[in-house]
Amino acid sequence: MNILRLIANNCADLVRNREVLIELARRDFKSRYLGSFLGVLWAFVNPAVYIAILWFVFQLGFKAMPTDNVPFILWLIPGIIAWFFISDGIAGATHSILDYSFLVKKVVFRVSVLPIVKIISALYVHLFFLVFLFIVFLVYGFGISIYSLQVLYYLFASLMLVLGISWITSSVAIFFRDAGQIVQMALQFGFWLTPVFWSVKSVPQKYLFLLKLNPLYYIISGYRNSFIYKIWFWETPLLTLYYWVVTAVVLVTGLRLFRKMRPHFADML
Repeated sequence: MNILRLIANNCADLVRNREVLIELARRDFKSRYLGSFLGVLWAFVNPAVYIAILWFVFQLGFKAMPTDNVPFILWLIPGIIAWFFISDGIAGATHSILDYSFLVKKVVFRVSVLPIVKIISALYVHLFFLVFLFIVFLVYGFGISIYSLQVLYYLFASLMLVLGISWITSSVAIFFRDAGQIVQMALQFGFWLTPVFWSVKSVPQKYLFLLKLNPLYYIISGYRNSFIYKIWFWETPLLTLYYWVVTAVVLVTGLRLFRKMRPHFADML
């Protein structure tokens, strides 16, 4: 019951602080590119250029063979876009308390929403690329089906996992300033452990269960299931249950750790 009350209280806080939250996220998004010539356009240009390079290298250069009867670049883009959001959200949120230390030290403020500010900031870019993803599939002639709308479910699922991880990393980063660098290294390592660039069909069947223990497998595969394989999330019940159990544990652990360390934030800053 204490866990449920804790989650309910935080949900209520989010609702009460929604306007402040959105405004902080908007300012954070703009401040990252303050002073540059293109401004916030860089948030969209950098990933777009990266995707264009991948298209040129794999589609035109290496003449990559289709994967599951889908052009390789179409198979690749959903996973890349999902990964961009997850990595940007976690990396940004890890430093959220440090970046907004003035709110922690001088104002009575619900500090637990600060990681969410960074996640929403990353979400702005992700929503743009989701629209881009729909357009790319239409241009290639694959069309859009009702399965594609399920990407919103996987987006919500990734938000919950990223939020739980962010509460953990952002609270640890106050006491251990090298945490940000370790998170970056873990994300780089996790990128290659997650089937973003490679297909699970290349993994021997007896080792596949180890791959599925990575909760990010569920998200990356889910984006592709929505656009390519036309599989509903309830058609993989065990994997779905496993993901939400892991996510719930991460959320509760992150929230409890954050609340336990919160009284010491101002002293450490």
